[in-house]
Amino acid sequence: MANLFSRHAHDVFETGFYSEDFDFEVRIQLGQAPYGGSDVGEVLRTIADVKDGDHEGWQRAWSALGGRLTTQAAASADAGHRASAAAAYLRAANAYSPAVSAAAALGDEDLLQHTFRAHRAAWDAFVDHASYPAERLAIPYEDTTMPGYFFRADADGTKAPTLILVNGSDGSISSMWATGGLGGLQRGYNVLMFDGPGQQSMLFDRGIPFRYDWEAVITPVVDALVARDDVDADRIAAYGISQAGYWLPRALAFEHRIAAAVADPGVVDVSQSWRAGIPKSEMELVEKGEKEKFDRGMEMALRYSKSVARLWNFRAKPFGKDSPYDTMVEMLRYRLDPEVAAKITTPLLITAPEKEQFWPGQSEQLAAMVPDATLQQFTADEGADYHCQPLARLLTDERMFDWLDARLRR
Repeated sequence: MANLFSRHAHDVFETGFYSEDFDFEVRIQLGQAPYGGSDVGEVLRTIADVKDGDHEGWQRAWSALGGRLTTQAAASADAGHRASAAAAYLRAANAYSPAVSAAAALGDEDLLQHTFRAHRAAWDAFVDHASYPAERLAIPYEDTTMPGYFFRADADGTKAPTLILVNGSDGSISSMWATGGLGGLQRGYNVLMFDGPGQQSMLFDRGIPFRYDWEAVITPVVDALVARDDVDADRIAAYGISQAGYWLPRALAFEHRIAAAVADPGVVDVSQSWRAGIPKSEMELVEKGEKEKFDRGMEMALRYSKSVARLWNFRAKPFGKDSPYDTMVEMLRYRLDPEVAAKITTPLLITAPEKEQFWPGQSEQLAAMVPDATLQQFTADEGADYHCQPLARLLTDERMFDWLDARLRR
């Protein structure tokens, strides 16, 4: 009995479901349940017949759930049951999310486009049926626009504090509903979520890749917000999840109109999570500029292992480079130098989850570099360990918004 009660929340998933990416996706799905982003029984039934590492089966299973929920939502909408339609459309959009990632990893462009279209249609239908007033935005960005969704906390359009949600490298926009979206609206914040370069529609529809200098992205977003009558320009906050734990602090060093911000978690060097899986000798080739040797070695590795090839296809595509060497060189630019971090004047909350698996120790590094930073620990004893606390999103919201309120509502 002592051993039973000494186990932590995530132990069940580590031993009972999948390894690595599949397992983490299950946690993300389950963690969205308190916000209506999933239903636990649906998640467990969906994964019941999918074997670990079966990307084709994984894609089919989540797509099937997304399709079933979309049909269910449409029937509710046709019968005038708006709340039920919104609930099912949101779960459908989130069900399609892991199917989109699997399709991207499989390298089947037709399958990816079909799945992404289904995901986005479900999300847009949710937006149309949501209980909070929503407006679609085209945010000016260089010679094009970024698609955004602005949710108002007050139907009358009263001027209010506003939270910008900055997504990570591969998260769906629908997942942001459970990672700051609904939590902000419930507390009286307007909420803006959008696709930036390399994210979702910007990548899949337009082929626009990531960029390391995210201030070029955030500044147009802030410009769009301060021009609105329903936004209090002195009370704009921002939240960055996963890889945005690098992008947002980088932007804050140059964009000072954001009154308070949260990095979940802190990321100083994006490439660390990649370099951990590449032999040191290979990384030395990158550092020496030996492109041909590095590309030759990586191409052999990708041919030898389907699982490695899938992971590389999925993770490398948003960087927009043609070769493994060029991808790594580009990724090495995604580093926050101390002299840049020292320019951040915005109060910054940095989450530091126990057992952070992608960027261990970097939250603490970032906190030491930023003048006005607060480090917030999340622990296994709280069921809040692992990257972005996937099974403790309510706790994350409580701590995050209490911290933001103390700085924005004085």
